Amino acid sequence: MAKFSPDEYRHEGNAVSLLNYHFVFIPKRRKKVLIGAIAERLQQVICEVCNENRWKIIAMEIMPDYVHLFLNAKPTDNPSTMMNRIKARASHHLRKEFPELLKLPTLWTPSYFVSTAANISTESVKAYIAQQRD
Repeated sequence: MAKFSPDEYRHEGNAVSLLNYHFVFIPKRRKKVLIGAIAERLQQVICEVCNENRWKIIAMEIMPDYVHLFLNAKPTDNPSTMMNRIKARASHHLRKEFPELLKLPTLWTPSYFVSTAANISTESVKAYIAQQRD
C-alpha cells in the first residue's frame, strides 16, 4: 500500500476535498472465515478495487469475522457504491477461489457501517483500527 497522508487534500478537476470514510462490514452470520489465504486474497481484491477507483487506503484491518476499512474518496463517490463494489468483487473472487465459502448463502451481510472522519479525528480512527489486532 502506498503511503498517503489522511490529512492531505485531494485535487480532482474543479474540486478540492478531504473525504475520509470508515467502513466496517462482516461476513454472513458473522462467521470467522476471513483467515489465512482468504484474508490475504481479500486484501488484494480490496486494493485492486480501490486502485481502479482512485480511492486511497488510509488503514485496513481484516479480522476473522469483520473488516475495518478507512478510505479517502473523491467527492463524486458515494459510500454505498464504494461498499457495493468492494463487497461484490470480493464475494465473486473469494467464493470462486475458496469453495468452502460456498457453504454460506452469501459471503457478506447486506449491511455495513460507515462514518465520515474529519482531519481532526483521523488519527483517532487510525489508532482504533490499528489496535484491533491486539
